[in-house]
Amino acid sequence: MTTALELDLKKLKARAFDRAEWAEEVLRRYHTAIPNLDEVAAQPLRALYHWMFVPPTLWPFNVQDVLAACLAALEQGKRLNSRHRLLIDLLPAPPDETICAAVAGHELHVQKGAYENLVKTQAKYAQNELAIRTDPQLRRQWARLKAAFKVQAYRDHKGVIRRTMSAERNLRPSFSIDLRRREEVFHAAFDAFCLRWNLYGMQNDEPLLLKLAVNLTPYGTMIHIPAYWSFDPKRDIRWDAIASLHRVRVPGRQGSALLSKDLPNG
Repeated sequence: MTTALELDLKKLKARAFDRAEWAEEVLRRYHTAIPNLDEVAAQPLRALYHWMFVPPTLWPFNVQDVLAACLAALEQGKRLNSRHRLLIDLLPAPPDETICAAVAGHELHVQKGAYENLVKTQAKYAQNELAIRTDPQLRRQWARLKAAFKVQAYRDHKGVIRRTMSAERNLRPSFSIDLRRREEVFHAAFDAFCLRWNLYGMQNDEPLLLKLAVNLTPYGTMIHIPAYWSFDPKRDIRWDAIASLHRVRVPGRQGSALLSKDLPNG
């Protein structure tokens, strides 16, 4: 007989970013705990559980970490405090299956760095990628970084080091730098290096050039045009595909004509 956990993991295995592997332990703990809880204790956990199947692109915070922390508190015989409950109560209902399916499909493209379904022109990217890969100055600067820092400590399992992620209006969670901390100095130096060469990172010793990209966030749709890109709005972007992806979350038609119908007469 198929268990609830097995059904959950089967659903997540089709998702990007190793979602099933990442979620398995927390989901196992959830299914172990939930039958032993009264309704008052179970309700906030169920709300977080349903959000576990929403693509992380749409999470306003790390839902899985919050669920794990709530489970840990209950496993220790504690109750969720009022701040925990408020955090969960403020979460809206999870997006419906149509939205989740569309965003999950988008995440599969993002995981591969493949935006060809939304972007037309690849020649500009290929031209600039060839230029930086053969630039001796980039190689010299990268060699200096490797001589000054143990860069392998900052690589992920794919050998990739990523620059600090961009944020709206460049308002990052932490914009300060403590020059006494080697790690912070490395990230600042690496960010400057990536800015100089229009990179989002390095994979081993190969530069990873920024792409014209379209990404969803919990709050909207972001189109990132790299600073080096000679942008042609008619030729570079598949606007119909982007509009379709964006509209999947829009609750209905909008505009001045519809607004005038809703206004009282007289």
